[in-house]
Amino acid sequence: MFAYSTAIVLADVSIPQPDPSKLPGGDAFMGLVSGLLAFALIAAVAGIAISAITWPFGSHNSNPHIASRGKVGVLASVGAAVLIGSAVAIVNFFYHTGGTVHA
Repeated sequence: MFAYSTAIVLADVSIPQPDPSKLPGGDAFMGLVSGLLAFALIAAVAGIAISAITWPFGSHNSNPHIASRGKVGVLASVGAAVLIGSAVAIVNFFYHTGGTVHA
């Protein structure tokens, strides 16, 4: 009988919403993440620019390898920018989806 009542108590665990201000340095960490997102977006812009220059250079010189690397670089940089821009929305979606799971 004791084990049964313990299992009921353990099943009723409740965790409040995440709050970074409850930990020391939480606000600084959020600022760091924001800065890293900005840095990653700048790197994606640089990747698009470099790849966009490489693509026609390879095509003009009849070098399909360099031209294809430029194309892949543009697509990869655009994909990275989309993922960086939607990172918060993706994490929030899965966090809220996980919050609706009941045992």
